[in-house]
Amino acid sequence: MNASTETPNPLHADLDLYDPQQLVEAFVDDQLQAVQAVRAVSGDLARAVQAALPRLAAGGRLVYVGAGTSGRLGLQDAVELWPTFSWPPERALALLAGGMRAVSLSVEGAEDNQQQGTADLMSVQPTANDVVLAIAASGRTPYVLGALQAARAAGALTIGIANNPDSAVAQEADIGITIVTGPEVISGSTRLKAGTAQKITLNTFSSAVMVGLHKVHGNLMVDLRATNIKLRQRALLLTMRASGANEEAARRMLEGCGYRVKVAIVALKLGCDANAAEAVLAGHDGSVRRALAT
Repeated sequence: MNASTETPNPLHADLDLYDPQQLVEAFVDDQLQAVQAVRAVSGDLARAVQAALPRLAAGGRLVYVGAGTSGRLGLQDAVELWPTFSWPPERALALLAGGMRAVSLSVEGAEDNQQQGTADLMSVQPTANDVVLAIAASGRTPYVLGALQAARAAGALTIGIANNPDSAVAQEADIGITIVTGPEVISGSTRLKAGTAQKITLNTFSSAVMVGLHKVHGNLMVDLRATNIKLRQRALLLTMRASGANEEAARRMLEGCGYRVKVAIVALKLGCDANAAEAVLAGHDGSVRRALAT
């Protein structure tokens, strides 16, 4: 298959003759196509979110699978879900061709090992409630295909993300998302706009899922983990904004409930203690909006 991501870009055949200004403009301008490519498949992306929600609400996990840039982007999305949305780390797994060594080093030949992809996926004991995101710019990476096929056999929801049309990853997944970004400014360097498009896709998918799981109130990040000074300050500001409480009252409530913003908001708005607020939230699937409507 002649992948479009491997085809030389005819617009930049003399790239090595560009001056610095021309180089910067060429790379930046080409990135704009990443946004357009993702926008073109928003319907597929929305279907993926809708299909994932009931499985994750029932206790399923997000499992990201990729090689090289794609694998690292999956890992990045996975690790950010805990501090941003309190999504448990054990429910956001990242499988990289070559293992964790491949985060910082190129592991030669790892992406070509389909059997290892199968083995790595099976090692996490997939279930029917799991959501497996198989990411490959080419759409044909053997490691990713091995994991994808094993996930399907286990009954997990599989979402294939590729940058080339008619790819195996998109075709073999339950839901295929093909973000066609075309030739790169540097031919074959899919860390450029293909990677950007994957990043946008993963950000959009996981953020939309977390909103659907009541991790956001209005557009406020109310389920963050306040693990440092910056995030504790953010938690304070969010609590004040959502509850209307003054700084002293909001800080006191946050300190009393372990800086759980959702709990603090409900307690302050309903005039109850943290334990009662937590019980109300639990009765409404963690939705602040529904808890406040009781």
